[in-house]
Amino acid sequence: MKRRGKGIAAAGMAAAIVLGATGCGAPSQAQSSSHAASGKVGAASANANGGVIEYAVQPATDLNWFLPLFTGPTDTLANAQLVYQMFVPLLQLNNSYQIDWKNSIAEKVTYNAQGTVYHIYLNPKWKWSNGQPVTSADLLFTWNVMKAACASNAPSPWPYVGVGTGDIPNGIQSVVANGPYEVTVTLKQPTNQQWFIYNGLMQMTPMPAKYMDVKKNMTDELKYLGANGPNLMFDKVVDGPFEPVYAKDRQEWVLKPNPMYAGHKSTVSKLIFLYEGSNEAELAALRSGEVNVGYLDPSESAAIPQLKSSGFTIAPEYMFAVFWTEMNMYPASPNSKIFNQLYVRQALMQAINNQEIAQDIYKGYAVPLHGPIPPEPRTQFYDPAVEKLYPYNPTAAKKLLEAHGWKLENGVMTKGNQKMNFTMIYATGVETTVQEAELIQQELAQIGVKVSLKGMPFDQLISLTSNPKDTNWDLALGSGWIYSGPGYYPSGDGLFNTGAPSGTGYSNATEDALINATHVPYSSTAETMKHFYQYEYYMAEQLPMLWNVNNATVAVIAPNVHNVLPYYNGAVGIPEMQYWTVSGR
Repeated sequence: MKRRGKGIAAAGMAAAIVLGATGCGAPSQAQSSSHAASGKVGAASANANGGVIEYAVQPATDLNWFLPLFTGPTDTLANAQLVYQMFVPLLQLNNSYQIDWKNSIAEKVTYNAQGTVYHIYLNPKWKWSNGQPVTSADLLFTWNVMKAACASNAPSPWPYVGVGTGDIPNGIQSVVANGPYEVTVTLKQPTNQQWFIYNGLMQMTPMPAKYMDVKKNMTDELKYLGANGPNLMFDKVVDGPFEPVYAKDRQEWVLKPNPMYAGHKSTVSKLIFLYEGSNEAELAALRSGEVNVGYLDPSESAAIPQLKSSGFTIAPEYMFAVFWTEMNMYPASPNSKIFNQLYVRQALMQAINNQEIAQDIYKGYAVPLHGPIPPEPRTQFYDPAVEKLYPYNPTAAKKLLEAHGWKLENGVMTKGNQKMNFTMIYATGVETTVQEAELIQQELAQIGVKVSLKGMPFDQLISLTSNPKDTNWDLALGSGWIYSGPGYYPSGDGLFNTGAPSGTGYSNATEDALINATHVPYSSTAETMKHFYQYEYYMAEQLPMLWNVNNATVAVIAPNVHNVLPYYNGAVGIPEMQYWTVSGR
């Protein structure tokens, strides 16, 4: 339930995702497509105009950051779902995991055969809400902020979450403007072109330089942006479909259509993101009409017949995501020496019954995970060979620990002065997460691993697990990764490599090499995927995280709200709310 750095969708659907991983040669525009449903609206909403969208934020999740460059603790899908209603990405993805040029700031990207030089051409149609054009100066401002915010000594609340992902910033030799609508990015070494476009260039969402670039030096600029990032009303100049109106922390965040938006303009009068303290509170809000777009936790599936009879649309779908139990392997953690042992991670994995979790807790709206790529939705990135690695077998798990010198003492596995007595933190507000934590606690107890549970709000959990110096947790449940940034290409950099900004201290030189091998330009898709599968299998085997289940989101849409499902971008978890309409006010 972190996003891009670890996230879960609040509502919506995912579609089949296929990314053409290529080697060298053609401009990236050649493999692109526009949005699959771009420009089409349902007949029921053809005459809709006005009305209010009341959208439920993921329960117990606060919105606390409103710039398109995120820090580790603020890099949540909930934040991004609002931010990208206000800022247009340099490169937008559609449900086919291809670049949607119609809704991207760039109109094309070309590159050389070596994968070292990339020319970005901006579409002149885009304007900021103050009427000024979006230009190369805005893109360079974003790059300069991003580069400075990656530094280890960047002022709080930085560093930028994407440091190290997509060759940002150390792999980039230069970023220069060739004119108001053209920028050239030059890398220090040859790189798989699609990997760099998806993991590097996609991070560079332009910000309004003339409005935001107001300090004399970059240190002061970072402090300025960092201080204003939590303030929605700081975003007075935007280029997205909506602009801010009002915000009240842990209550509501209100937007209105941006009249200067160069894409499909919204017909609603207001868009309100509503805070919900729990699943129960959200269900009550749906029933009362306070919320007209939200979602159900699978634990509330008994409510589906009544909601359907009232005209609500219910749509469970999977996202291109992986969810896990994190282990605190940061050097400061007193139990990192235990988790750094592969056999320990293997025993923990074999003791967790993900099939039971999928069926009993998620009511069948989930599939067990076996590695860093989900089996649903099915993509070319998934290697079924990983399914045989760690079948549920608590007896074998216990024997594995005993074979390495661990013994049961008072019900707890003990070895010298080490004890498998762990604190698991988990995100509250979502009943299925609570049930999953309790079941994992019971299952690990069967092999002598004692787990004490400690629930907390989602944003607090993200803050703790993102802090390498925090030692108040050993295991963490309630987060995961949607392949929607900073790394869109699913090869694990930024997640599993040494020093990964969204990792929890895992380090493995072989894994680093395998991740790096996916970055190299190859002569064919087959050769590219060969290296990808080598990374995937080794990662699944090494268990930097304990794989859990990929649970479907269950969207709930009121009968007078239209176009939500066709325009929910499941590939990246960002709804295209400018297409949503309301009728029958």
